Amino acid sequence: MKFLGDENLDWQIVERLRLDGHETLYVVEMEPGIPDDEVLNLANNEGAIILTSDKDFGELVFRLCRIATGVVLIRLFGLSANDKAEIVGNAINQHADELLGAFTVISSKSIRIRKMT
Repeated sequence: MKFLGDENLDWQIVERLRLDGHETLYVVEMEPGIPDDEVLNLANNEGAIILTSDKDFGELVFRLCRIATGVVLIRLFGLSANDKAEIVGNAINQHADELLGAFTVISSKSIRIRKMT
């Protein structure tokens, strides 16, 4: 599975996914500072699912009806970067077949997956 980590994403999450065998691009390593709509375009051009902590992607996808390969919104507050990486890695590995074409929210208590239509 291919992912694009937004620049607000902890690098430990990117590293965990890479270790798990997922092709994971990282905005910080590619084009730091680009706006959200360009991150979305980059992800779509790469066929990658966006990994982010930025709720603005929900607005781009649902209110502005922008097409996305998929979005994973990470809402893990108060945890260490390593704990976040463990939770996100496990969630992605367990639900990989459901993430394409979906808006997924990972929190400490749940994983919500909503297909985008």
